[in-house]
Amino acid sequence: MPRPYVICHMMSPLDGRLIVNDWAEATGHSVDELVKIYDGLHEKIGADAWLSGRATGEEFADAVDRPYQATGTAARPIHIANPDAGEFAVIVDKDGRLRWDKSDIDGAHLVVLTGSDVDDAYLAGLTQAGVSYIVSEKDGVDLKNALDLLGTEFGVKRLMLEGGAQTNGHFLKAGLVDEVSLVIFPAIGGKSNTPAIFEGGEDGLAGRARLTFISAEAAGLGSVHLRYRVGRP
Repeated sequence: MPRPYVICHMMSPLDGRLIVNDWAEATGHSVDELVKIYDGLHEKIGADAWLSGRATGEEFADAVDRPYQATGTAARPIHIANPDAGEFAVIVDKDGRLRWDKSDIDGAHLVVLTGSDVDDAYLAGLTQAGVSYIVSEKDGVDLKNALDLLGTEFGVKRLMLEGGAQTNGHFLKAGLVDEVSLVIFPAIGGKSNTPAIFEGGEDGLAGRARLTFISAEAAGLGSVHLRYRVGRP
């Protein structure tokens, strides 16, 4: 099975700022109301997995920087805790900083992507919690290999990338984004030194993708839903 089809699904104001709490008030609606529009489009597009980076993962984790007290060796590079899961929540956590005492996020089975230098105690803790994981065999997280394994070993066909700015940038730079789905709300954030939807460091991302228009439609509360196919220049 090939790697999953990856859709980067995000929401922003007109100036592309990522932190919703900084600009939501300008729309005249609550964050929950905006997120409801965003989540509804997530369901409409459809995917059997979603992926976020560590910063977003902290919103769901049971603890941060609180080590497991587990002992023993752990399987590498992959552990599948629930082979029958139909939906997956994938969290990129290179250093193993997030502690999970549950095996799912809102019913989606949890899969953690880690770097090669995480210790066995962390992996054993994930195993005891019923969490699946993929350990990179080189420094950092090998995103391409992780996607390949999500396809071949977990059966993921469509993955919704809902990461932070850097996670989105890493995927785009690696040529692993197939589509961008963006919900633009009627607001202007304008706050300096806040992340945009994609962050590519000093080199930027301008030469990394060629976008082809798919569709545009009104999506509620004055928002517009844009979709673009992503190709390589």
